[in-house]
Amino acid sequence: MGESILYLIFVLGMLGSATAAIFVRTPIHSLLLLIMTFFNTAGLFLVWGAEFLAMALLIIYIGAVAVLFLFVVMMLDIDQRKTKFKFSRYTGFSCVLALIMFVELVIIVLPWKTWEKAIDVIALPIPQMLTNANAIGNCLYTQYFYIFQLSGLIFLIAMVGAILLTKRERPSIKQNTKQQISRKPSETLEMVKVPFHEGIDI
Repeated sequence: MGESILYLIFVLGMLGSATAAIFVRTPIHSLLLLIMTFFNTAGLFLVWGAEFLAMALLIIYIGAVAVLFLFVVMMLDIDQRKTKFKFSRYTGFSCVLALIMFVELVIIVLPWKTWEKAIDVIALPIPQMLTNANAIGNCLYTQYFYIFQLSGLIFLIAMVGAILLTKRERPSIKQNTKQQISRKPSETLEMVKVPFHEGIDI
């Protein structure tokens, strides 16, 4: 009974925060709601007994990906007056993509009739003493090792691309490091003798 209640709480929290992340106007609020979605998803993994996936979700997606998103949003310096919803030429294409994704999710959720011996062919017997971390690690670093490394390279390219896209030249506040280092103390400091019980007029 308690497990069913926790399951319902995490599912409702995940759906609510994910829906709110789409409809809020400010990017910062959307990102915070996305982090809330990740927390509820990690709770679902704990209820299902997949503690390794829950910890990986907290460490990787919340501790790294969401923080990277936060830095990108802050560096973009988006004008809040332009975040109001309005139809554009990409609205129809976006609606078609959303419909396709929704249909795919419905197909995944619907029960399917499979071959009776398919589970015996696809799945391998798991030893009782093998934990989730060991099972995922053995599969990830043996059978899917090259795909795992390729995904890491894609994340690296995405991070470098985000930094390059948000990098802007600001001539008004450009810093000349060479000029600062070559300055003399007499050019930066001024020794003033202040009389006792008197101040300095600036």
